[in-house]
Formats: sequence, structure tokens, C-alpha cells
Amino acid sequence: MAIVHTPITPALGALIEGVDLADISAQEFRQVYDIWKRHHVIVLRNQQLTNPQFERFSAMLGELDPPPNQGAGRKSVPGHPNLYVVSNRKNASGQPIGALGDGEAQWHTDMSYLERPPFASMLWSVELPRTGGDTWFASMPAALRSMPAELVSRLRTLAIKHDGTYDSGGNVRQGMTANDDPTQSVGTVHPMVIVQPESGEHTLYLGRRRNAWIVGMPLEESERLLNIIWSYATAEAVTLRHQWRLGDVVLWNNLTTMHRRDAFPADEIRTLHRSQIKGKYILSSPIQKEAA
Repeated sequence: MAIVHTPITPALGALIEGVDLADISAQEFRQVYDIWKRHHVIVLRNQQLTNPQFERFSAMLGELDPPPNQGAGRKSVPGHPNLYVVSNRKNASGQPIGALGDGEAQWHTDMSYLERPPFASMLWSVELPRTGGDTWFASMPAALRSMPAELVSRLRTLAIKHDGTYDSGGNVRQGMTANDDPTQSVGTVHPMVIVQPESGEHTLYLGRRRNAWIVGMPLEESERLLNIIWSYATAEAVTLRHQWRLGDVVLWNNLTTMHRRDAFPADEIRTLHRSQIKGKYILSSPIQKEAA
């Protein structure tokens, strides 16, 4: 069966058919990778996988990042230290078998507080609730293209500190101390507009809203400008809502998208296995590229 893909929204996302990830060939992978580069998020449905097969496909994208294991429930898939569990299921002793529980996860980019943030992330659905738990994605290149030219010109000169204090569920990361002063919190500075290293596409790079700070700007001014930027970054026209089905595999570019998750009923189970591709690049802005 030939590989075919269908765009999901004008801004991002493609549904790919004709690929069995359990036995994907090198040639098929190159086709899938090319579609992913252009659409930023890809969905492959009805994948009948084992954990070794999921890990094999994940590793075709690059070196895998083991689970961060920071905070309750950050557990690897048994026998697969490079995969981890996103779940609200608890074991016989009442301990969570995975991360993030059943609450909402707010808009974020994975581990953007690192100097080399993860390149890509992937989820494979194993157990699903009857309602809720949808995952949303936002295209940062499309958000940038939607902005007035004068705003884009200004953002190209700015950098943002990506806070490392809190996770996407609002919990303090292991080893960190609660701090709600963005000018003083622990974090890494990245350009606000970056060049996607492989495609050359210009894209916003925001991380998460909480404790974000535009470096060198008075905090009140930074907050006002960030609120404007986020209104473009999360606008309906640049977002995609993924409603999960069993056997779905969803891969996203961690440098060109943000994502969030809806809450779901606490008495229902949602389990996904997750892989993450280690960061390959130190992020640079278009101005840095031009200077080079």
C-alpha cells in the first residue's frame, strides 16, 4: 500500500496512511520524515505495536532521551528505560505508574529550559477514557506568519527566559524551589524567534507562559507583550485538536509547536507510552544566522 497523507488543518498536522510502524523500512521512514518536516505534527492510526517496535521507530529519529524522572510518577516503561508512561493508573499499593495524572496540562514546549531542548516527542495510545484527554497542538511558524510585520521585526531582536521551576501541570520540579518572580527564577535564555535548523523556517519559540520573561525588559512591560504574543500563538487558526483513538501514534516537532492536554474523568484510565528525541541543536535567531 502506498504512503498517502492528508493535511488535518491549514496550519499544521497530517494524517498518514499506508505505514505499519511495526515493520517500517528505511525508505518508508524517509517519506514519513519528509511529511513530518512539512506539517510539524503527524498522526498514524491503528498501529499494532509492541514496546520494542515503538522504541525502534522512535530511535530512527535520533538519540532517545530517557524519562526525566522528576516528581511523582515519572516512570519508565518496564524493560524500556528510554520510554516512559503518561498515565493516571495506580498500582496495587496506590502509587501512580506514570506521569501527569488526569488534570489539564497547559500550553508548553517540552523541556525548553534546557540549552538543547528535545527535538521531537511522540505518544502511542494504550488505554483511553471515554471522554476528555484530547491533546492540542499549536503551530509556531503559522503564529509568527499571522503577526503584523512590525511586531515580528521587534520579536526578532528579543530573547525569552524559559523557566525551569514548574512542569506543565504546575508542579514544582524535583530539586527546585517555588519562585514566581520570572526575573529571578532558574531558566535558560533562547531567542524568541528561531530558525528551525533542518528546514530553515522561521518560528516562534515560547516554551510556556508561567514565569516567562523577556530578558532585559521591565516585568510589567514583558507581561503585556507576552500576553499579546500568546494571543497569536494559541489562536484557533493555528491550533489542532487531536481526539485519541486506541493505536494512535502522534509525533510532533518540539521546536515548531506547542501542545497542551485536556483534563479527563479521574475515575477513567488514560495510558500512553512516550518517547522523546534528544536535543540536537543550540537554537539561533534569524539575526544570528544573518550575522554568521
